[in-house]
Amino acid sequence: MVILPAAYMPSVEYVVRLLREQCVIDLGENYIKRSERNRARILSANGVMPLTVHVENGNRPRQRMRDVRIDYSKRWQHQHWVSILSAYKSSPYFDHYAEELEPFYRREWRYLVDYNMEYLQTLLRLLGAKCEVQVSEQYVEATEGDLDLRPKHNEGSTFVAEPYVQVFSDRMPFVENLSVLDLLLCEGPEAISAVLMRCQL
Repeated sequence: MVILPAAYMPSVEYVVRLLREQCVIDLGENYIKRSERNRARILSANGVMPLTVHVENGNRPRQRMRDVRIDYSKRWQHQHWVSILSAYKSSPYFDHYAEELEPFYRREWRYLVDYNMEYLQTLLRLLGAKCEVQVSEQYVEATEGDLDLRPKHNEGSTFVAEPYVQVFSDRMPFVENLSVLDLLLCEGPEAISAVLMRCQL
């Protein structure tokens, strides 16, 4: 089994594992700051751009992920949406999906877990992904044979990305394992068959 955290705009690897392996998303773990739980990577004209969802009391030790609240005092939603517009407005499928994505930068969610999970379900639906997402409200103890992808610096992954044409491919080399949003906006309905199912785990 693969154990995943609840992630903000999760990576290509994250979605590939959901599609092809037995996974559980652990909502009962403790929050780890500066991790994919509230950070994602997109590709801008200047290279990889990290996007961070601001949270309240992010430095509090042993805070349950389920209890982490989003902080809206710093207008991060506006900044993220402007960054996504700037990076992907010229992508082949931005106009096709923008209406479904924009509410995640207009509406307010109280808890990070709820925001992440609703965003994940939307991305999976837009990808046309047929998978049942299994979650656990209790902390998942990893056992022998499990692949635990919750640690911040995980070294157990052997993921190899399948390249695709990115927005700025005319001026920079392919960047692997960005947010699956990058793949969706570049490949649209072909994302699963052309890319996700060809990645190596």
